[in-house]
Amino acid sequence: MSYYFNKILKEKNFDEVIEQVIVELKKEGFGVLTKIDIKNTLKNKIDVDFKKYIILGACNPHFAHKALLSEDKIGLFLPCNIIVEEHENGDIEVSAIDPIESMSPVKNDALGGLASEVQQKLINVIDHLN
Repeated sequence: MSYYFNKILKEKNFDEVIEQVIVELKKEGFGVLTKIDIKNTLKNKIDVDFKKYIILGACNPHFAHKALLSEDKIGLFLPCNIIVEEHENGDIEVSAIDPIESMSPVKNDALGGLASEVQQKLINVIDHLN
């Protein structure tokens, strides 16, 4: 299985897709803690031109709290990252981390069910994009 879920959206506006992702995340109980603009960062830091590429750091406080109570170092895997990127042909791809795959190195059975619940919520976010 892949370490992410994704969907490609055709003939969409990049900024509108970001807003739609944020709306869908909220429906699933997530807030966006960070928004990293890779295109601007690379241009400003190393004068490199790059495609539109945003990393959204999403967190569901309820699940984060449960995870941290079960495994205090799980914060290394938080927040859940979602990327929105524009391809050369104009398609917009939205990808979300698969928490089951990302947390697989952590040997803590208490996290299994939790990761499954978060996985389903992130799948819902991707599935509801149009």
